[in-house]
Amino acid sequence: MTKQVSISTKFDVFENLNVLPNDVQELMQKAIETRNNAYAPYSRFHVGAAILLDNNQIILGSNQENAAYPSGLCAERVAIFQAGALYPNAKIVKMAITAASSIHTTTSPIPPCGACRQSMAEYEFKQEAEIEIYFMGETGEVYKSDSVSNLLPLSFDKKFL
Repeated sequence: MTKQVSISTKFDVFENLNVLPNDVQELMQKAIETRNNAYAPYSRFHVGAAILLDNNQIILGSNQENAAYPSGLCAERVAIFQAGALYPNAKIVKMAITAASSIHTTTSPIPPCGACRQSMAEYEFKQEAEIEIYFMGETGEVYKSDSVSNLLPLSFDKKFL
């Protein structure tokens, strides 16, 4: 006999950057600015991330590519690992992510990749507090997830080890 399990996720959708709460607009603006620092000569896909910590520090990251493709790193992991290195006891409160292509305008919200979701989940587990995630393309709607676990509902963590 088998059974079915249903898993659902929920996102708040904001029409555009201008209707976000002011603090989130400022965080997303920092992500947009750091997106311009991305090193993306191969994909021409520029991503910026900005993290707000509970000590009010803002940590930035942009994707950094490499000719040996697996050696590059996504913006989200650049930022989250930097936050962990600089402020190991601070909690991550919010993260803003934005992506833009040099080839076409990205108008749909661009979510974090699977590897980034797993890395982000590790910090949510570590701090025992949810992390709000906001993500967008270059323009258009902004999605908000109340937690990383909402983005990665069947996550792998230390309890399995």
